[in-house]
Amino acid sequence: MKTKKIELLSPAKDAEVGMAAINHGADAVYIGGPDFGAREKASNSIQDIERLCRYADLYDAKVYVTLNTLLYDNELERARKMAYDCWNAGADALIVQDMQLLQLDLPPIPLHASTQCDNLTLEKVQLLEQLGFSQVVLGRELSLKQIREIRENTTVPLEFFVHGALCVSHSGQCYLSQHIGNRSANRGACAQPCRLPWDLLDENGKVLIKNRHLLCLKDLNNSAHLEELIDAGITSFKIEGRMKDADYVKNVTAFYRQKLDEIISRRPDLEQASYGHCNYTFDINPEKSFNRGFTDYFINGRQKGIGSPFTPKSMGEYIGEVSWCNPLRMEIETDKTLHNGDGLCFLNQDNELVGLRADVVRTVADCVPAVGKKTNNCEDAVVDNGVVTVSTNRPHGAYRGAKIYRNLDLEWQRQVETSTGNRKIDIDLTLSETDTGYDFSTFLHRDVRPCVSTGIQCDKILANNPEKATENIQKKALQWGDTVFNPVNLELKFNEPRLIPASVIGEMKRDLVTKLTDELVENHRNNRECRRDVARNVSTTAIKPDEIPTALMTCHHCIRYANGMCSKETGQKATPLFIRNGTNTFRLEFDCRNCLMRVMAVAD
Repeated sequence: MKTKKIELLSPAKDAEVGMAAINHGADAVYIGGPDFGAREKASNSIQDIERLCRYADLYDAKVYVTLNTLLYDNELERARKMAYDCWNAGADALIVQDMQLLQLDLPPIPLHASTQCDNLTLEKVQLLEQLGFSQVVLGRELSLKQIREIRENTTVPLEFFVHGALCVSHSGQCYLSQHIGNRSANRGACAQPCRLPWDLLDENGKVLIKNRHLLCLKDLNNSAHLEELIDAGITSFKIEGRMKDADYVKNVTAFYRQKLDEIISRRPDLEQASYGHCNYTFDINPEKSFNRGFTDYFINGRQKGIGSPFTPKSMGEYIGEVSWCNPLRMEIETDKTLHNGDGLCFLNQDNELVGLRADVVRTVADCVPAVGKKTNNCEDAVVDNGVVTVSTNRPHGAYRGAKIYRNLDLEWQRQVETSTGNRKIDIDLTLSETDTGYDFSTFLHRDVRPCVSTGIQCDKILANNPEKATENIQKKALQWGDTVFNPVNLELKFNEPRLIPASVIGEMKRDLVTKLTDELVENHRNNRECRRDVARNVSTTAIKPDEIPTALMTCHHCIRYANGMCSKETGQKATPLFIRNGTNTFRLEFDCRNCLMRVMAVAD
């Protein structure tokens, strides 16, 4: 039975973060190149791309370079040269948006259609398949039903975001930042006005909602739907975050690696897309990394509660409620272990985010001294399922019943920062006797094809104590130390019991490590997929970088629906509304038939 390879695709703002992602289970990473990468502050040199590619090659992991901004005509030649540089550096694909690239003399590097291409319909994906794209990044707004329909009518591999920040607008269709401040999202310079607070006004100018983050969404988390997505046709699972630091990438990558491994372990029709397995030394928990709360968005259709109207900042993990407080101290009912210096936050009674540092953390039992007396017991931990008291050096403003979140866990942070992932490639070994000495061969685990071998000429010593000699050989042959290889099985093929000095086995192992590393890297490089032939006669519409349509945003998220004003629910006509931030005011138009909201440039 032919198996389907499932790819976990992680973000990398630089080569170091990319290697951290691979170390923690990524089958592929995507990273910006020197230019045109849709993130102005996440560019990387070709030398760094090459360094990352060589590291990834060892695990048969892939590196995709983003070249997904809209391009001016005078930039096309530079983009073409960059494509060649990336291919020569070892990159496995380019993620692109601008269709002008299809007309250029490019290297045979595969092209992936960025989500910035607004890939939301079957017709669009069919067009991209005709154009020769090797993978299509679907729009985040699609449901399982829509993904399934696309899969049933196309063959191009499908990629889908499963975790991270959400743009409220359809990708590639947001011009609000460009309109307000001439910072184009399609050129990698988005100022994120969707994260700002806005007032909501009716058509008569009456303020309906004041100073709320009306366009800000929670972060995506589809970890509960991975198997459904696989069955719907997704083969590449993408984590958002090319501006995120290594600790975020390590934690979230490890989380999805474990989720996918569990599915693959019981599905003989599936396999991991790269080599290696990891051993983690920290508590894997996506709530501990930056997040605005989580939503699975539209995967099962429209739902309320996908927005983050009170703050665009990270809340972190929920730890419990305040049971008692005074201005400088609070007691929290929690089953979490807190530490001095942890960062906490909560929404005050005006629904404003308040952050504080837990200067001293103690159990309640340690914090009930007589009035006017102090305690020196400042234990840096709490009892499970108990109550802790947190002291601060300034008034915190909490109230009884406030829900407390931890957005900085210092101890956990230290554990993640020191984590290496310890990714190992399983191998099988055969140590054989030859006429003049010994031969040592490696196989990738459960692969019958020999990978590399090494031989040594030496005197063959007959073992006086066969059992002890064999035990020593096995022990030495299976010790591969801090290499990336993990021997699983060892087969000995001797005509007679032999005694082999440890130095002889050690010399052969060192040679095997070098040969096996080189073989895996070269094998990946030489077997890279090449781009399919492009159907140049298929017409596409060129989008100009400076072109700003009247509709500045097209959104599945609807402010009317989110705030109990949906015309389908109330029976009232969906008249235009307005959003205002400072001097900027925009009209909201509602396409209720298709459940779409548009932010319009002209406010009448």
